[in-house]
Amino acid sequence: MVRRRRLLLALCVGLLLSAGSVAALEGPILVFGGTAGIGLETVKVLRERGIPVTVFVRPTSDRTPLEPLGVSYAVGNALNAQEVEEAFATGRFTAVVSSLGGRHGEPRPEHIGNVNINQAAKAAGVRRIIQISAISAGRDRDRPEPPPDAHWMEKMIYVKIQGEDDLMASGLDYTILRPGLLQDEPATGNVLLTTRTQIAGSINRADVALVILQLLNDASSIGEAYNVIDKNMERPFTP
Repeated sequence: MVRRRRLLLALCVGLLLSAGSVAALEGPILVFGGTAGIGLETVKVLRERGIPVTVFVRPTSDRTPLEPLGVSYAVGNALNAQEVEEAFATGRFTAVVSSLGGRHGEPRPEHIGNVNINQAAKAAGVRRIIQISAISAGRDRDRPEPPPDAHWMEKMIYVKIQGEDDLMASGLDYTILRPGLLQDEPATGNVLLTTRTQIAGSINRADVALVILQLLNDASSIGEAYNVIDKNMERPFTP
């Protein structure tokens, strides 16, 4: 408990510090899901600090937001194990950030895609990995597999839980981060990071990216799964 409180304090303080406070992270970092959302925001904060980044993109991905950032690319589909392995062969990576997600109507990559990432990381000797999940995955760990006609949200949470389970059993130096409802606003620094699962609220994607940056530098977060929201946006949890 004391260690977790210290981590929370360190993160809250760290979000207010200058870029120089994370100089220990040298990279390069391999990012999956880096063309949009949390993944893109994470690439931005890494590059702002001069950390080399390789982004895994599909052949059809829109790279426009990444082009000004000076990143390298590995091309493939996360659902293809060989293509994920080839991505790890493009550099000597110190860590991986997986922010995989999918569009409606597409196969969800959060389970099989993350399995492929975990296996390729182990084969390449890359031990540190941060996986982005969702706050509901922490609350509903025991949910059964949804029926074929279930709402897309139920299916999404189920595959995120499966992805978490594989990472937890992988033996890698993992941290799982489960954000609340995501917003596209500038970072506020009002971060509540907790292992408490009965929690609800929203958070800006830019704040999640800053938390990821801090977690990459904090060995005490290894083996933990955190829920993260804006502490000013917490709302009562109703099952």
